[in-house]
Amino acid sequence: MEKTEKSTTSLQIVCFKIGKEEYGIDILKVQEILKLPKVTMLPKSADHILGVIDLRGKVIPIINLSRRFRIEDSGSREDKRAIVVDIRGKKVGLAIDSVSHVVKVESKDIEPPPPVVKGISGRYIVGIAKLEDGFVIVLDIEQIFTMEELSV
Repeated sequence: MEKTEKSTTSLQIVCFKIGKEEYGIDILKVQEILKLPKVTMLPKSADHILGVIDLRGKVIPIINLSRRFRIEDSGSREDKRAIVVDIRGKKVGLAIDSVSHVVKVESKDIEPPPPVVKGISGRYIVGIAKLEDGFVIVLDIEQIFTMEELSV
């Protein structure tokens, strides 16, 4: 049995902007991308929870990622998008500024987060993807939320 060439694993990443930075999520976690619909506010919810939306009869919480990451909000509300992701069996909408593109990245081109990024924000980051035109911060959406937050 002969060996095939070394398989380098690659990842397709949906790239999006929050503020001035480019972030990415593994495309396999993304259910759909939509224009942010009317959000119903929830009283006494955490600051980063915008509220809930009705997505084809299902109630889905919408999380404002710029607030979650303490990044200054940019753009008008009308321009915002929502990326619907599946986190441990729960659908969650991530409110973002804009979706840029989908890119295929070889795992060798994703560096672990620098040691400077420690603490709570460091656990959100899978790594930094090096692209021809800059960097994309690849997020681990499983780590962004605690189980309590997902029980909205």
